[in-house]
Amino acid sequence: MTSAVFDIALEKLTYGGEAMGRLPDGRAVFVPFGLPGEQVRVELTEDKKNFARGKLLEILKASPDRIAPKCKHFAECGGCHYQNLPYEKQLTAKTEILRDQLQRIGKIENPPVKPMVASPLEWNYRNHVQFHLTEDGKIGFVNSSGNAVLPIEECHLPQADIDSFWRDLQFESNAEVERVSLRAGADGGLMVVLESESPETPELEVEADVSVVHIFDDHPVVLAGEDHLFFNILDKDFRVSAGTFFQVNTKIAEKMVQHLMTCLPVSLSTSLLDIYCGAGLFSKFFAGKSKKVIGIESSESACEDFAFNLDEFDNVELYEGAAEEILPALKSHTASVIYAIVDPPRAGIERHALDALIKIQPQMIAYVSCDPSTLARDAARLINGGYRLVEVTPFDLFPQTYHIESISIFEKP
Repeated sequence: MTSAVFDIALEKLTYGGEAMGRLPDGRAVFVPFGLPGEQVRVELTEDKKNFARGKLLEILKASPDRIAPKCKHFAECGGCHYQNLPYEKQLTAKTEILRDQLQRIGKIENPPVKPMVASPLEWNYRNHVQFHLTEDGKIGFVNSSGNAVLPIEECHLPQADIDSFWRDLQFESNAEVERVSLRAGADGGLMVVLESESPETPELEVEADVSVVHIFDDHPVVLAGEDHLFFNILDKDFRVSAGTFFQVNTKIAEKMVQHLMTCLPVSLSTSLLDIYCGAGLFSKFFAGKSKKVIGIESSESACEDFAFNLDEFDNVELYEGAAEEILPALKSHTASVIYAIVDPPRAGIERHALDALIKIQPQMIAYVSCDPSTLARDAARLINGGYRLVEVTPFDLFPQTYHIESISIFEKP
C-alpha cells in the first residue's frame, strides 16, 4: 500500500515544532521542520478524520527565512526544531504561538503577551542534558520519529563543560541504563546521573573528577563524589541533588527571578505561597522581603534541598506533599495579604489545587509555565475564579526548540 503524497503550502508554525498547511480536502496537516510560506511535498504519516501529519519529502519553494542548521543531526534528532530559523524569528514565532494558545484554548481575547525575553546564549546554554543509549551503549537522543535512539557525534545545546565531557562516557551496553543525565554546576562541578529499572549498579568508565549517582526507584546511590551540585543564581548558591529539578538555562533563570521580584510587591506585612517550590529558587529571593514564605513540594529530594537552601531564614515553612492535598488545609493559615508563585510541571496545576488556590484568594498570582496549552486552560479557570490576567511575559529558556516558558501575572480586581 502506497502512502499519500501531497504538494501543499505551509501557513504557520504551531506548538510542538511543526508547520501547518492544508490538504486539498481542507484538513490541517502538520509537518516537522517546515517553515511558513514554503511550498513542500509531504508524505502522510498519520491520517485522521480531522487532521493529518506529514513527513517533509522535498522543499519545492523555500522560505526566505530558511537558514542552514548548525548541527548535522538536525531533522533526525528530536531535540531541536528551529535550527533552520534565525534566532530573532524563533522568538517572534514562539511569542505568536503562545498568544494563539491563550486565544484558542483559554478563549482570552487579545491576551496581554509581551515580547519574548531572549536567551543571552542561543547555543551551549543547557546546564543539564539527558541522553539515552543505543543497544551497543553509545550516547544518543531519541530520534524525531520517537521510535529509536540516534547515536550522536555533536550537540550544540549543552554548556561547554558538559560538551567537552560527554564524548568520554563509555558504556558496555544499555541493558541496565534507561537514561544518562549530565549536569554542570557552579565552579566546574560535573555530575553523571544514571537512571535504571534495576537495583544493580551499572558499569561506567569515567576518567575524570566527577560525581556519579545511580537512581533506581527514586533512590539515589552515590558511586563517586557527591550526591549534589551547587548552582549560583544572582550571587545566591543553591544546592541541587541528583533527583531534584532545576532550571536548565542559568542566565534565563536569573532573568525570571528578576522579573518576579519586579512584579510581586511583597513586603514585611505580606506572605508568599511558593507552590511546586522545588529547591527554593524563587523562595530564597523573597524570604528576606516577606513576613512569611510557605513552600509546597512533592519531591523528597527537592524538599531536602529547599530546607538546606532556606536554612538561614526563620520565617519559612515547607510542606512536603501534593499541592492538591496541602492547599485546601492552608485556608486558616493565610495572612491578610498573600501573593502566590506557582511553577507546575508540564501538565499544569492540578484541578483541585487550582480550586483551593482560588479559595485562598491571593491578591496576585505569578504563574510560571513551561507549556502554553496547560497555561491557557488554567488561565481560563483563574479568570472564571475572579482574576484578571495582567500580563504574560515569555522567556526563551530553550533556544532552537519549540518549548515556551512564560510568567503570567494574575490580579484580584
